[in-house]
Amino acid sequence: MTKQLIVANWKNHPDSLAEAVEILDSADKYLGSLSEAERFGLIFCPPFVFTEEVGKILKTSHLEHQAELGAQDISIDDKTALTGEVSGSMLCKLGVGYVIVGHSERRWKLNESNETVNKKLKAVLRNEMVPIVCIGERERDFSAEGEPASGWKDFIKKQVEATFAGLSADEVTRCIIAYEPVWAISTTPGARSDTPESAAESIFIIKEVLSKTYNLKPKTYLYGGSITSANAREFLQNNQFDGVLVGGASVNKEEFVKILATVSKIL
Repeated sequence: MTKQLIVANWKNHPDSLAEAVEILDSADKYLGSLSEAERFGLIFCPPFVFTEEVGKILKTSHLEHQAELGAQDISIDDKTALTGEVSGSMLCKLGVGYVIVGHSERRWKLNESNETVNKKLKAVLRNEMVPIVCIGERERDFSAEGEPASGWKDFIKKQVEATFAGLSADEVTRCIIAYEPVWAISTTPGARSDTPESAAESIFIIKEVLSKTYNLKPKTYLYGGSITSANAREFLQNNQFDGVLVGGASVNKEEFVKILATVSKIL
């Protein structure tokens, strides 16, 4: 099995730098106990206000050779004056190597369109960072027999086509894809648990669209539907996924260490 990748998306948490340091310290202590064979890829995406300090900590601990620094968002333009935005060049100067784009919370709660996500994706690539591109349907309709209706498949296809529009084959290859079914996220009203088999079907659709358009596929696929220590193993053991995108659980230091332990034990 290839090395798994864990992306910790802290969102707008924790409330203080001291709490952020505690999360990193807990991860550092656990990772320091692992052998080389048990190690895996790890990316921390803190809120922008903690980015510089988190970057410094990653360079001065057991995390140095295993963890990398990511960001949760990027401005569509490096030069235009845009109040409140953070440019790609700023992120690069802080040592950021990865940027999340198209996260469901930004698509649905902040009304980011596929066009905007596409522009942000291109901004990440333009600044020679790696995009972590989130793809996923808001709802998955079910027929009277309980089987999923087909509308969600067309939704994913159109979202993929619009999100990656105008990219070269080489640029698509550089992307990490995170499948993020909104209906399975715990904070979504009426959320339902996803299964590795159901998620793998969605990954197949994403791969199919990219294969037909670019005759290739990105190398890394993550699952991001409310990952916890209780369900991480079943998704990580599915060969359609190369890792997981962890949200709320990544800012609970005890829970996050449990997830890290799960990863190290299945390598």
